[in-house]
Amino acid sequence: MRADHPPKIAGTVWGLLILNTLGSAGAKTIIPLPRSLIQMVTMGALVAAFTLALAVNLRLRIRASAYVFLLTLLLVTSVISSAHLESGFGALFRCFRLALFVGTLWLLSRWWDGSLTFVRHHIRMYFAVLGSVAAGLVVSPGAALPDLYGGRLVGALWPLTPPQIGQYAAVIIGLTVLLLLARRTDRAGAAVVIVPSLVLLALTHTRTATLGLVIGLALAIGSLLLTSAAARRFFTWAVLSVTVAAVGFASALQAWFLRGQSQENFSNLTGRAKVWDALLAAPRSASEQVFGVGLGDKSFGGLPIDNSWLAVYNEQGLIGIALVAAIIIVLGGVALLRPPSLPRACAIFLISYCAIASYTEAGLGDASPYLLHLALAASLLASPAAAAPLWTPEVPRRHIPSWAQRSEVT
Repeated sequence: MRADHPPKIAGTVWGLLILNTLGSAGAKTIIPLPRSLIQMVTMGALVAAFTLALAVNLRLRIRASAYVFLLTLLLVTSVISSAHLESGFGALFRCFRLALFVGTLWLLSRWWDGSLTFVRHHIRMYFAVLGSVAAGLVVSPGAALPDLYGGRLVGALWPLTPPQIGQYAAVIIGLTVLLLLARRTDRAGAAVVIVPSLVLLALTHTRTATLGLVIGLALAIGSLLLTSAAARRFFTWAVLSVTVAAVGFASALQAWFLRGQSQENFSNLTGRAKVWDALLAAPRSASEQVFGVGLGDKSFGGLPIDNSWLAVYNEQGLIGIALVAAIIIVLGGVALLRPPSLPRACAIFLISYCAIASYTEAGLGDASPYLLHLALAASLLASPAAAAPLWTPEVPRRHIPSWAQRSEVT
């Protein structure tokens, strides 16, 4: 198959997938948005993404992808677990949504060749989302920093929670830093993305996103130390800066990290541990242990689970956990086997971030930003498609009469 560049419409498809995964539940917005309207917009974005992806890939040319194949197996498991309707008819609707999501990724896989094209789409779309958050903060600071969330930043124009905003900010900061180190973007352009994103991340007080950013960047830059002088300089300055900050601003950093919580509340992860213990202690049949109870809203007893592994165990059972673990292991293994490069570093950052966030955030078992981050990592780890040999027209052989052939012999 001849290697070809993704059409511009592929970027639109990627943006629509991001819009679909923004969710429909969050903070109160300045202008109240009905949940049904938000769901119509997000689901419409997914249908439009699948339609456009199919329109530009009518021949259904796809690339082999272990990541999307494992997602397909996870979809099958979800359908089996949801068919019992223990979670209601909403489970089947979520399966349909996941099917469109996975199908769109299959259609886009044609252009997964290890290039940075989808990285730039990722950064631009999430930066636009953060732009709406910043606009809401300017228009109505009270609505953007409500007491309901302890003064943490939320989406005042579109309902986004602090962990969502922190996740989007951390991901584009990490990717932009890596692009800057590899000189794939200029300093001014990088500053436009990094500086406001850091401010928004700080206002969210999101510990998971901050740790994911720091650890993910450390691993990604570490993969470039042997081949990039810029990465070595950045790593050295980063270590010195973190050391100075840890010594000089220890109390301020501790206050930001604790968010005014008591040590007991912090130790049980803001009440998450109680939900986890209750979920694990709940009686389950053998079928529920193996396949789960079907796709739901990632909650148990009316409270959010906030752990990808336990959410998958609850909804897709032990088979779901095995498939999600296989996704992380396969992507991580492929990344380790690739030679040092910028795409490999970006993939390591994304995989590391998703693995760290999975402990306190749900999303690895259903259509979510985390699956999109991992899809981007899979596209970066894909080998470039081999270009087909150039086609040359065949010169018709001239017919030589038999008497002429005899004369040539003689």
